[in-house]
This record gives sequence, structure tokens and C-alpha cells, in this order.
Amino acid sequence: MASWKTARPPAVARDVSFDRWLDEQRRRHPHSVRRVPLDALPGWRFCRDTGDLVHSSGRFFSVSGLRATTDFGAGGRRPRSWTQPVIVQPEVGLLGILLKESRGEVHCLLQAKMEPGNVNGLQLSPTVQATRSNFTGVHRGRPVPYTEYFTGDRSGARVLADSLQSEQGWWFLHKRNRNVVVMTDEDVPALDGFRWLSLRRVGALLRRDHLVNMDSRTVLSTLPPRLLADSAGRPAPAGEDDALHSFTEVLSALADARFRYELTQEQLPLRKVLEDAVGPWRRTRDGIGRDDGRYFTVLGVTVEAQAREVARWAQPLLAPVAGLAGLLVRRVDGVPHVLLRARVEAGTLNVAEFGPTVQCSSRPAHGEGGRRPEFLDLLLAPRAGRVLFDTEQSEEGGRFHHALTRNLIVEPDEGDLRDLPDLPPDFCWVSVPQAQALLRHGNYLNVQARSLMTALMLATG
Repeated sequence: MASWKTARPPAVARDVSFDRWLDEQRRRHPHSVRRVPLDALPGWRFCRDTGDLVHSSGRFFSVSGLRATTDFGAGGRRPRSWTQPVIVQPEVGLLGILLKESRGEVHCLLQAKMEPGNVNGLQLSPTVQATRSNFTGVHRGRPVPYTEYFTGDRSGARVLADSLQSEQGWWFLHKRNRNVVVMTDEDVPALDGFRWLSLRRVGALLRRDHLVNMDSRTVLSTLPPRLLADSAGRPAPAGEDDALHSFTEVLSALADARFRYELTQEQLPLRKVLEDAVGPWRRTRDGIGRDDGRYFTVLGVTVEAQAREVARWAQPLLAPVAGLAGLLVRRVDGVPHVLLRARVEAGTLNVAEFGPTVQCSSRPAHGEGGRRPEFLDLLLAPRAGRVLFDTEQSEEGGRFHHALTRNLIVEPDEGDLRDLPDLPPDFCWVSVPQAQALLRHGNYLNVQARSLMTALMLATG
């Protein structure tokens, strides 16, 4: 059992009408996911010259190799260098959520969507969740509904948020998606599989395991602060400058990490990664993985799902070990602050992004260089009543198989914080309004931090 596991709060009460609708979606839209060897994956092949795993169309994504070198987490020692498989998906995907106001509340249009890597089949995805290959019809399937609200002239609608945001830097190379929120004044019907849900209701659903998917959580994090505050029944947010540090100092903390740390990235043929005699990665008939079972494996699946734009397809999935993303929260003169850490990951586009206080895998639950992550003990042993959020969430099921991350938000007792030494390098207390200002732009907060910010703003009292 992972060493960071602790007792969790009781299960959240069922939302009867929503659960009936979701159960009906499961009955009406059955699906099957079957694991197959990578060598027998229809439509995919290992390139003869590079060994990369690619789709026959030349689109979608590929599994290639990466050599990364960085001194982040080296503790003053020589930079570490390693090779690994990595997902390469140059095209920018589209994640869009449509909003409307009804009966004095803001509602968002979400879809009960099956992804092959989901732990429980259906999860609530954004109004539109599609790669460019999907919404431009490369798969020759049905059109992606509602795309016109995010790529058309948007008549009768207004854009509330629009930014390019990163995805997991340990598993992707330079991957970004466009995160868009659009408010409409039209009476837009919910098609089969879609449902209008108030933001307040979505906040309650976030407290349930594996229900609101990663793509919805990242888009929701970019909502305007006042909208989030109104939906959660909170007072209007404080200004960006009512904080422990100025906004310029927050920006400087991240710029300093990007300047101070080395990160070199070299995309390699996957064959070089797998044929490295001293490297831990091996290809077997069933998939690609490490001798010690750490980090992740790459496996293949075939999928049947009548509700999707294409009813049958095959693809590789990356299956990581379980992880933990934890956020410490405190109030400074009444203003909530979160403890963020500038993090360097192998495939990050711009050296570093702010991540949560703690971000680690469960095997082992150690940080860079084999050391136990800073603040992990404080996060896992808070005083009674200080756990604000504790839910197991899934990473995106279109690329990852059963990627489970415990999302934990803790507000420590001020006495515990006073007993701490000075903050280590790369950590910074950032006010919630400042973090929300950063989220208006891309590549400032990583996907784990964005997921926790959504939980903090919508799902905590």
C-alpha cells in the first residue's frame, strides 16, 4: 500500500436525479475496452526506422522517445539525465465549456463521455473535448457537436476565458490544449448524453471520485473569479494585490526558477530508449514498461462505443502508477493563499510551471532524487477539521489508462505553519486572486494545480 494513504472522509451523498440520468446514459450507451498487444493494434505500427509507435494516418499522436537533462531536484549535485517514452501530439486540442444563466444561477453544459482509459466508463467532460484531428474529421466519424460555439463567429455569445494550457509534463512533450469558456444568451438544447448543470451542483459532484473529468476541471479553473465566488456563495474576491507578496514578486518567483534551472529535451527514436542496454525501459509483446514497474507502462486497447463519433477504434494508452497532488492553504489578513511550487518536468514547454505544494507518485511516495517531498507529512497529518477536500480523481482517459490521483487540500493550523522553517526554494505563497489572474494565461499553473484550484473554488466551504 502506498505510504501516503490516510483515512478519507465519508462518501458524499448521492444526487438522486443526476445519478438516475447517469445510470440511464450507461444503459443506453454501452461500451467495451479490450486490451491487446501493441504489435496487434489495428491502425497502428512501429516505424521501421525509428521504432516510434504511430497511427497509419500520420495524425492523432505518437509514442516516441525523450532524453531529458535537468538539475531540478538534484540538490546541488550534477544534473540528472534519463530517457523515457513520451506522447508526442503537436496539434492543439479544443476544450470548451458553454455557460448560460437560468433562474439566477450559471449553468454549464457537460457531457457524460466514455473514454477508453476511464476507471468507471463515463465521466463528465466539457461541452467540447476534441483534438484537431477529431473536430476536423480526420477520423471520418460524426461531427463533434457544439463546436461552432468555440470556433465560429459566436453570435449571441461572449468569451469569458480563452487560453492555451499545458498537460502532464512527465508524459507529454510540449502538449497544450485551448481552454475556452463561452457564455450564451441562446436557449441551447442539451443533446443526448449532455446535461445542463449549475456550477453549484458541479461543485458538489467534484467531491465524488472519478466523476468530473480532468478536462472539465482544467477549463473550470479558468472561470472568472466573481463567477466562481457567486456560484460557491462566497463574498466577492479580494484584489490581486491584497496578498502576502506582490503580483510582480509572484511572477518573479516563477521567472527565477525558469532562469535558474537547466532543462534540455531531445526527442529520440523510441528504438534508442528501448535498446539502451543500461536503461530500464523494455518492449514486450504486451506493452512497454520498466523492469522495476515504476512510473508508467504503455499498453494497447481496442474500443467499441456507439455513442462516440467513431464507433470502433484502437489506440495505445499510457498507464501510470497512482499519484498524489496536494495543496496547502492559509489565510493572510483574511485573504486565502495557496502554497505553490515551481516544478520542472521532462516535457514541459517553458522549463517550469507552478504546481501544487506536493506532487508525487505513490511508488515510491518520494520526490526528486529519492527524497521525501517537502510538506508531505504536514499535508497527510493535519489537525482535525482542517481537510478541505480529499477525492480521488482521474487524469484524462483518452490518453491514460486508470490514471488515479488523490487530490488533497489542507488548511493547517497556524501554529503548525509558524513551526516550519523558512520556505525552501521554488515555493511561494500565492493569493487565490493572484492564482486566478495567472490562469487567464497559459503555462503558469500545471494541470495538477489547475485541478486543485477548481476544487478549492467550487467544492470547498
